[in-house]
Amino acid sequence: MFNDFFNLIFPKTCFACHTALLKYEKIICTSCQFYLPKTNFHLESNNNLNKVFWGRVDVKKAASFYYFNKGGKVQNLLHELKYKGAKEVGERIGELYGLELLNTDFLKGIDLIIPVPLHVKKLKKRGYNQSECFAIGLSKVTLISVQNNVLYRHEFSDTQTKKSRFNRWQNVSNIFNLKNSEKIKGMHILLVDDVITTGSTIEACAQVFNNYGCMVSVLSIAYS
Repeated sequence: MFNDFFNLIFPKTCFACHTALLKYEKIICTSCQFYLPKTNFHLESNNNLNKVFWGRVDVKKAASFYYFNKGGKVQNLLHELKYKGAKEVGERIGELYGLELLNTDFLKGIDLIIPVPLHVKKLKKRGYNQSECFAIGLSKVTLISVQNNVLYRHEFSDTQTKKSRFNRWQNVSNIFNLKNSEKIKGMHILLVDDVITTGSTIEACAQVFNNYGCMVSVLSIAYS
C-alpha cells in the first residue's frame, strides 16, 4: 500500500517517453518497447552495420538493437544512461535485446562478453561504464559471462561526438590493449558498446583481439 501511494505521488516514468509506467512495467513502457525503431540487424548477416567493418577489421557478426535518431526516444534512453546515472536503463536494454537474440543463432559460439572500456579518468568521473551496464543485462539473460578486466584504454581520448570519420579513427587508433591476454586467446569475443557511428572505436578494439587470435562479433544499443 505504501508503494502504491508513493507511486501515486511520485510516479515512475518511462525513460524513453517520460509517461507514467504501469504497475507491471519496468524502465521502458510497453508502448516504447514495441515502437522504438529496431534495426533487426541480428536477422541479416550482411546488414548495414556489418558492412561498416568490411575491409577494415575482421568482424564475424555485428548488430545493434535500435536506430539512433537525434531528438528521438532512443537518444532519451542513452542520455539517461550516459549522463544522468541511470545504469538500470543499460541493463534493461541488455535484457530486452538478449531475449530477442536467444531466438536466433547470433550468440552461437560466443565465449565472452567484453564491454568497450572507458579510460580510468572518465570512469572515475562518471562512476560507471555505460557499455558494461548493457553487457550485464545481456549476461543476465544469455548466461554468457562478462569480463571487464581484459580490454583497457591506456590513453585518454577526446569525445568522438563532433569528429569526422577520419578524426574519429585517428582519435582512438592504438589506444587499446589487453591484459591477461593468454586467458582469451582463440576465444570468440562479443564486443559491446552503447552507440556505433563510424565504427572507429570498435575497429580499434577488434584489431587488438584479432592480433591475439580471437574471433570478434559486435553488439551495440544503437546505430547512428
